[in-house]
Amino acid sequence: MWDQILPGLRIKLFMTVLLGVAYPLAMTGISQLLFPHKANGSLITQNGKVIGSEIIGQNFAKPEYFHPRPSSAGSGYDATASNGSQLGPTSAKLIRGTTKKDEKGNEVVDFDGISLRIVHYCVENGILYESSTPLEKFKDASGNLDDVKLIRAFNDDKSPLVFTPKAPIPVDAVTGSASGLDPHISPANAQAQLARVATTRGVSADQLNQLVAQNTEQPDLGILGEARVNVLKLNLALDVQFPKK
Repeated sequence: MWDQILPGLRIKLFMTVLLGVAYPLAMTGISQLLFPHKANGSLITQNGKVIGSEIIGQNFAKPEYFHPRPSSAGSGYDATASNGSQLGPTSAKLIRGTTKKDEKGNEVVDFDGISLRIVHYCVENGILYESSTPLEKFKDASGNLDDVKLIRAFNDDKSPLVFTPKAPIPVDAVTGSASGLDPHISPANAQAQLARVATTRGVSADQLNQLVAQNTEQPDLGILGEARVNVLKLNLALDVQFPKK
């Protein structure tokens, strides 16, 4: 019996050491030797402090920065909870958004939805639009858009709010990636945000246009993927060349 068992045990032990120990150590050593930056997470440092990674998106909400695409990873851009919305293209929740009650019984946004994202994108970036109901009716006492009211209006079965941009909206501006951690936006998305950032920074659109062009990455090997702009790297370059006055 042992004549049959021992060869199997020896093979199992050998393969465990080879594939579970030797191979991972060899690949780790090779990657650290040839690609140390990528092997350690493509980290970006500033003044000796790690501020992010080239391959993991993070949120920028201030008007003086270029904004990333939406994220459904955790509470947004959470590298420990990579995830998409898991909603299909015909989902009413994906298109119109939903609300819910919080712990205090107040109605809050549950999922913002593409329609609401389009509204904010147009308003923030000065894109002309047509609305079946004036947006002024959806503002709170501080003059800010009330997202709950907007989502309710989009979900009104009898007379839903119809909001139509007069210019094409880049798809990545209002939809999240499958991981929720995409660090890039399309050049078209960056161009649509350019006027807002230029105005806030007090620089010309032409100056920012050159900066965007300098930070546009071309398809790998000229054929793999599409042209893209790394939001974190672009915003860092923005702070260096055109600091907010």
